Amino acid sequence: MQNFDYQTPTRLIFGKGVVSKLPEVMAQFGKIVLLTYGGGSIKKIGLYQKVLELLKGYEIVELSGIQPNPKYNPSVLEGVRLCKEHKVDVILSVGGGSVLDCSKAIAAGACYDGDPWDLISYKVKAQAALPIVDIITLAATGSEYDCGGVISRTETNDKIGYIDEHLFPAVSFLDPTYTFSVSRKQTAAGIADAMNHTMEQYFVEDATLLNDGFCESMLRSLMVNGRKCLENPEDYTARAEMMLACTYGCNGILALGNSESGWPCHGIEHALSAYYDITHGEGLAIITPRWMQHILSERTLPRFVKYGINVFGIDSSLPEWEIAEKAIDETYKFFQRIGIPMHLREVGIDDSRISEMAHHIAVNEGLEDAYAPLTEKDIVEILTASL
Repeated sequence: MQNFDYQTPTRLIFGKGVVSKLPEVMAQFGKIVLLTYGGGSIKKIGLYQKVLELLKGYEIVELSGIQPNPKYNPSVLEGVRLCKEHKVDVILSVGGGSVLDCSKAIAAGACYDGDPWDLISYKVKAQAALPIVDIITLAATGSEYDCGGVISRTETNDKIGYIDEHLFPAVSFLDPTYTFSVSRKQTAAGIADAMNHTMEQYFVEDATLLNDGFCESMLRSLMVNGRKCLENPEDYTARAEMMLACTYGCNGILALGNSESGWPCHGIEHALSAYYDITHGEGLAIITPRWMQHILSERTLPRFVKYGINVFGIDSSLPEWEIAEKAIDETYKFFQRIGIPMHLREVGIDDSRISEMAHHIAVNEGLEDAYAPLTEKDIVEILTASL
């Protein structure tokens, strides 16, 4: 079991109607608020108006239009500008993980005098960040309970996971009813995203029985409740459990004491969505079973056997290689059954930039240190198999 140093300072407020506590929560941070959100779905469900009513008496500065795969330019830069110009006290992120990821980069950039990209690219370490409160409307990324976010810089095809201890949200509101209106496509992508967060922490060299149990239970919960959410979008119990599972997925608690995995599927997918701006969860679902097949070996076989038996209930009396192959096949079939396109060509990616992306990944993502080390040639093979 590996050493670790772990702290999660975020306050989670979970359940139906909990947003009514927003005024008392916001009061501790100041009166000038940067309200960040995306394409307007929060207005359609009435949450935007509710927030404004709850924050009467506050000075609200708005940054809207934050996209999936949030962009450094214009969103982060504009948010930093607004914070400095209006002397913002606190950021209120209302929406999904992309809005919150962007808000985290803004929070750090607002307290830095130089180019915010210095922070995101780890050229300079943040010394402070504005406090962040969030209201999550999409169960997927787990950004509401971690200190990281992913930011894209279109002109350089970079998509960087920016992690810093200053970026934990101060308070996260999680009301599952705000996920009822999420589309089938985004619900399925959220399931895939959270499942992959879990699998990235499960497929490691040194793991504990305790963490394996957490991860296996997470995966079963996401599959069972994810399907229920797709069948009945207003199933509160299923939406609630899925939302909590997504919240746990990415803050490190599933991997305490485990060795590092390198997060290879995320490393590969970051290039796909940086180059082509595809939906992150869909990209992960496409890549994951091909990555699994590529790394299956005598060394990794026991991990896949355990995964197959404990997650999918595959008969433990079968030969080990058969269990492993079935487990990979069941992973693929699950994503396919929930409606995710399972080939890169289906999401607009052909073979014209495979070599370019593989080189970018090999240079920037450090996958030579992953659970199963990946060279540029390995990455080309995984991407080609995913076409």
